[in-house]
Amino acid sequence: MWTARSRYLYRVNSVAARIPRTRLLWAGVIAFAAVVVSWVLFDHFGGAHAGTDPVDLTVYRDGGLIVRHVRPYFNPHSNSPLYDWGGYSSLSLKFTYPPIAAVFFAPLSLFPMGALLGISIVANILCLVGALWFTFGLLGHRDWRTRLGATLLAAAITFWLQPVVRTIYLGQVNLVLMVAIIWDMHQPSEGRWWKGFVTGIAAGIKLTPLIFVPYLVITRRFREAAMTVAGFLFTIVVGFIFLPGDSDQWWLHGLIFKDATRTGFEGWAGNQSLNGLVTRLSGSVSAGHGPWLIAAALAFIVGMGIAYQFDRAGHVMAAILVTALTGLLMSPISWDHHWVWVAPGVATAGHYAVKHWKTARRKAYGFGALAIGMIVIYGAWPDALWEKARNLGAFSLGFIWAPPNTDPIKYEKLGDQPYFVEYHWHGLWLLTGNAYILGGMALLLILGVIAYRLRKAPPAAKSSGAASLPASVSAS
Repeated sequence: MWTARSRYLYRVNSVAARIPRTRLLWAGVIAFAAVVVSWVLFDHFGGAHAGTDPVDLTVYRDGGLIVRHVRPYFNPHSNSPLYDWGGYSSLSLKFTYPPIAAVFFAPLSLFPMGALLGISIVANILCLVGALWFTFGLLGHRDWRTRLGATLLAAAITFWLQPVVRTIYLGQVNLVLMVAIIWDMHQPSEGRWWKGFVTGIAAGIKLTPLIFVPYLVITRRFREAAMTVAGFLFTIVVGFIFLPGDSDQWWLHGLIFKDATRTGFEGWAGNQSLNGLVTRLSGSVSAGHGPWLIAAALAFIVGMGIAYQFDRAGHVMAAILVTALTGLLMSPISWDHHWVWVAPGVATAGHYAVKHWKTARRKAYGFGALAIGMIVIYGAWPDALWEKARNLGAFSLGFIWAPPNTDPIKYEKLGDQPYFVEYHWHGLWLLTGNAYILGGMALLLILGVIAYRLRKAPPAAKSSGAASLPASVSAS
């Protein structure tokens, strides 16, 4: 039975416990608000297209207009009007996604471009916050004050990562797909028979999330893997219903594998995948394909092995991040803005740094250094650190744009040429121009070392997340 003194002590302890949580929450609110204001000021005072130049958003909208049969974008005499469309701007940017993506953008194309841009900016910021919220949920945070404070603080820290601001700049969908996947994986396995379906829909839009199918298979989540495949097939069916000719061209006549000019120069500095790296080192697109297939196969084997070890030990969020990293490495095209997965990566490393601060200071320093390293490599450093933007309008942020790069229009007009500057990078250019892919490879190596040390840890009970590394790693 509770006495008056015990009730008093309970209330005192409860208030004392809430004070640091409330402080963390307020720190997160203030920091996040300040960072968003900094971006608004940058966009407003930085000149034309400082913060936004929504070329990709325009392509999405034009695809939606084609689905709605709006001329002149829609050609009624074409069997595949979406993929026969000439493209946007002098770059002739074509629609490069599966047909379902255009179907999803059809209702959004009802908005004028100005309103759609505003929706895109707000949606991308909210998706960054949402992805980090679910990340901390998978890491075991249950108190809403701690979780929201950590989420907003992490959003403030990761907002100015180059892939994040680049996604906002272009009006891309990377943050939307990332939050959808993390939310889907955040769901408990019990009572959510549809878990995996949303990841399948994300894969139907941008293909690369298909990497989560083998991850779910090797971790023996067969129902979730099946639902991911079902979601993917659902997008194909819907595409055939609304765009039968385009779907036929894309899925049945190999457009998905052909027409390299549709996606652009694979050796361009913006392609931060193993294929981009190998192409630049090989000296031509065709010469790089064979070595890339070998490198991609090795990345798949290593990445899935690491993801399995993390999942087995109960670190679902770490396993998800390794799987996403494996997909970025393997993909034939991983543009700089595809690397938004670095944001939850920084948050996860920061979580473990704080978790180990009192019990294993060396581990805390290690995870802290990992978080800082990702911020340095993937940060949106201004181009004034090297020179003016090259072939990117008024926007050039991040180390990968320090070396000279080929004007994409040249590839569109001339095809692959041996004199393209990426084939002749040397010295520091090779490091900065390939910074994202080299950073990703180094990160995979570090995670591989951690996974190796987890191999003798007892299997963890399957759950939606884990809050800390097992004792086998914490004490080592």
